[in-house]
Amino acid sequence: MPLVQIDLERSLAERLGGQISEGIHQALVDALGMDPTDKFQIFRTHAPGEIVFDPTYNGVDRRDLVSIQIQMVHMYDVTTKWAMFDQIAKRLAELGIRNDDLLISIVENGFEDWYAGKSRS
Repeated sequence: MPLVQIDLERSLAERLGGQISEGIHQALVDALGMDPTDKFQIFRTHAPGEIVFDPTYNGVDRRDLVSIQIQMVHMYDVTTKWAMFDQIAKRLAELGIRNDDLLISIVENGFEDWYAGKSRS
């Protein structure tokens, strides 16, 4: 049960929030083989200037950072994680979000670290 937290400028969320949500979700379904009903996302919107980043760190041309943090159970190999990153970047590029503006990270834990209502994950 991945929990996806997306930080982005409010204006971008207002324009494309639903499409961003669906693009990220479909990328997880495709790359991780995740159940399509397993959708848990938190959008945090920010005013201009509230997301602070270096626009040229590591030789990248960043303009409008979109930060995506994915909390999930440690069960995927590196190749699968990279495929997920690629799928997210591809789907968001189709919406006009530049790959250089993405910062995607994974936080992993165990099954014992989750509670999702009536049962353990």
